[in-house]
Amino acid sequence: MRVSSLVTYPVKGCAGSVLDTVQVGVAGLEHDRAFMIVDSDGAFRSQRSDPVLAVVRCSVTNEWLTLEHASSGSVTVPVDRDSAAREVTMFRRPMRGVDQGDEVAAWLTDAIEEPSRLVAAPRDHGRITDGIVPGSAQFADSAAVHILSTASLAGLNSRLDIPLPMDRFRPNIVVDGWDEPHREDEVRAVSIGGARLAYAKLAIRCAVTTVEQTTGLRTGPEPLRTLGDYRRARQKGVAFGSKFSVERDGCVSVGDELRVDAWGESEL
Repeated sequence: MRVSSLVTYPVKGCAGSVLDTVQVGVAGLEHDRAFMIVDSDGAFRSQRSDPVLAVVRCSVTNEWLTLEHASSGSVTVPVDRDSAAREVTMFRRPMRGVDQGDEVAAWLTDAIEEPSRLVAAPRDHGRITDGIVPGSAQFADSAAVHILSTASLAGLNSRLDIPLPMDRFRPNIVVDGWDEPHREDEVRAVSIGGARLAYAKLAIRCAVTTVEQTTGLRTGPEPLRTLGDYRRARQKGVAFGSKFSVERDGCVSVGDELRVDAWGESEL
């Protein structure tokens, strides 16, 4: 089993950046969900309510963040993670974020067509995530790293009239080489490159999977309708892929072999 793709998502809900190699820290892939868009009340925005976020591209270079959108052009602002943090919420849970200023707020408001501001996770974010092995993350929904295999996607696509691309599920690490789908559900500890990951939970899927990531348009009930036929989890919802906490920092590259140190039974 080897890594076939690496993707980090600097701004929660926005387009990902495909990488050849990346440093994986305690909070996940470098820059992953380090930023979050919030509304005028400080509540987070996501593709669940704002599917247009899918076509907002972002990159972080030398402590500068650049956002791009076909209609709104681009904006580049310095990253600030050290100023006083404000209160924000994610799934109604209180968190803290450092506001990134009026320029990027105005740009996002124009691109999304709703009042919006951008916050960054402060350096002392210290968020603890839950799961079988707790860990940390910035503004990811739950655990730090989302792993999905090409075999799992092939299994789903064999049930669909129109196959879906991997980007519908926004994984961080795509794995190739398993003969059977959903083997990632049974991994309990794995070393990849210099990093070691521990299983936290199944990835419970939401309406984001119904958004076409290249257009920012919602397309209908799939894949949730089909996943509901065979991937209902004991937790509420349908599962596809697995979430992992980071036990040891390290560099991970496309082509790296997965060394599974412990297996367990699926929680499905």
